[in-house]
Amino acid sequence: MHFTGRTWRPPYEASSVIIQATSGCTYRKCRFCNLYQDECFRMSPMEEFEEDLAEIKRYQPYARRIFWTGANPFSMSYENLKLRALTVRDYLIKCQTMAMFASIRDIRDKEVWQLKKLRAMGINGLTIGTESGDDETLALAGKGYTAADILEQCRKLDEAGIEYYVVYMTGLAGKGNGERNAVNSARLFSQLNSYFISVDSLTLFAGTELYQMAQAGQFIPADEKERLRELQIFIQNLQIRTHLFANTSSNFYPVTAYLPKEREAVVSELQHIMDTVSEEEMADYRRELKGLG
Repeated sequence: MHFTGRTWRPPYEASSVIIQATSGCTYRKCRFCNLYQDECFRMSPMEEFEEDLAEIKRYQPYARRIFWTGANPFSMSYENLKLRALTVRDYLIKCQTMAMFASIRDIRDKEVWQLKKLRAMGINGLTIGTESGDDETLALAGKGYTAADILEQCRKLDEAGIEYYVVYMTGLAGKGNGERNAVNSARLFSQLNSYFISVDSLTLFAGTELYQMAQAGQFIPADEKERLRELQIFIQNLQIRTHLFANTSSNFYPVTAYLPKEREAVVSELQHIMDTVSEEEMADYRRELKGLG
């Protein structure tokens, strides 16, 4: 298998077969991220891609879900995505879905009819690192798009029938701004049809622009309890039926919930943690984190 650079997949894709479609990121301007900062974006040559498919066919000929790695393989053109999707079907006749990371920017250059065609070929299951639905926070994070852009592009996915999953990041707005971020993000996310919402919590790593801003006093990180309160507010304001997973390692206390059914239970659970665990213990946990997750 041809894997180069950072190979990354969401926790919920653990059962998927992994293949490299791209490496690196086309953007590399998110101020909190250092995952791909030293890698140039590269599309895997079709020769490599087919060699990997042939190897998968030897060992997992009945694979049903393939996850294409790279920061945002969906940035490839419609024709390139089409070629690779059809090639997957040539090798893996039982494959039902091909999932991958995508950016809002990657959806923007594709027409709805193209998205429908890609869906028919099996591309379904886009993990979108939206991080926020609050314009001030999106600008601070350097995401390169607005809340209106998120809504417009996700509605194209809805029309095409492509399943997608969005990410929310607590703490990203900085100290004192979590409530605004949570309320505005919940308002936006409630207009989306995300199959589920994944929640991370900002962890500053050396080498990122946001870390440097914090060192210079230009960004003040939110306290740990403020982040948990932000998550409570986000959950309380979501008006959508969805699964919420705040169980990556970046979250001090992992929770999952089916909303709105389990809303009150998870809010109470978070409150119990805030009432019984010290800020110092939570801060120690974050200081020990060595990578995003």
